[in-house]
Amino acid sequence: MKNFRILFFGDVVGPDATKRLASSLWGLRKKYGADMAIVNGENCAPGNGIDKAGADMLLSGGADVITTGNHVFKRFEADSLLDDEPGIIRPANYPPQLSGAGFSLCDCGSATVLVINLLGLVDMEPLACPFATADKILAENRGKYDFSIVDFHAEATSEKKAMLFYLDGRVTALVGTHTHVETADETVTESGTAYITDVGMCGAEASVLGVKPECIIRRLTTHHPVKFEVAEGKTVLCGVLIEIDPATRKAVSIKRIKE
Repeated sequence: MKNFRILFFGDVVGPDATKRLASSLWGLRKKYGADMAIVNGENCAPGNGIDKAGADMLLSGGADVITTGNHVFKRFEADSLLDDEPGIIRPANYPPQLSGAGFSLCDCGSATVLVINLLGLVDMEPLACPFATADKILAENRGKYDFSIVDFHAEATSEKKAMLFYLDGRVTALVGTHTHVETADETVTESGTAYITDVGMCGAEASVLGVKPECIIRRLTTHHPVKFEVAEGKTVLCGVLIEIDPATRKAVSIKRIKE
């Protein structure tokens, strides 16, 4: 039995990056032999947030699940989008009365994958505890899936590392998103959990986290509110390829990719 492979791409910033990833995803799945693709699409809309046009493009382009983060509700259409499309999830530790779900059970044919979306609390929003939320979802779905992967959308590297040790051996993979900067600490623990602090972004290479540099420079030098504009130019696609042994249900490798 061949190993199961998951492609995960980090925060997609703006329409240009969305188009490039959507047009490339099926080819990348073939190139890396991926059985599943997950994309963090919380910034795929023009300016910020997620919209139907961007989400539809990513899903039809080859994404099985779209995860999000703290910008998921920036657009009014997000509520109906989350309710109508089960392939899009929002952080599970948002209040339960909000639209959408915080996890997805994705049937990939050869395996069912539990995808969990969590939001960190350090320098972020005062939401429910992501650690307790993870416990609850794993308990409720015990026996319903073969592999599990967590998108932990968080600011602090310490919080992401702490979550790794908390969930070590209980999830197949834990990947960090939100900072838009790909880290070089990918690893597989002795318990078989794949991890990286941040998978990076899909966006303009000549940018500050996907935004035009002059906008960020003005904000940092003047401390005056500035409207952020999505940068243009050559787009890079950052992510990871996770390989899992179906016999042991443990991750065997995680590899950074940049296209």
